[in-house]
Amino acid sequence: MNILYFAWVRERIGHSQEAYETSAVTVADLIAELVARDAGYAAAFADLSVICVAVDQELSDFTAPLADCREVAFFPPMTGG
Repeated sequence: MNILYFAWVRERIGHSQEAYETSAVTVADLIAELVARDAGYAAAFADLSVICVAVDQELSDFTAPLADCREVAFFPPMTGG
C-alpha cells in the first residue's frame, strides 16, 4: 500500500509518502507497526486525538479494515475558512 503523510505528521516522520508492505488488519494495527519503526513515527502518532485518517481517499477511523486497501493518508484535523 501507499502511505501518505501531510503537514506536521510529514515533518515528524521526515517524508511525505512511502510504499509499505504490512500484515496489519486495521489502521490501528498499521500505526502500531509504524510507531515501532523509529522515534519519528512515535512522535507523529503520540497523540491520536489530533490525527485524521483516510483509507482509499475516504475519511475513516482507526478501526477501519485494511483488506484490499491501496492508500492510507494521515493528516491533522482540518478547519474551514
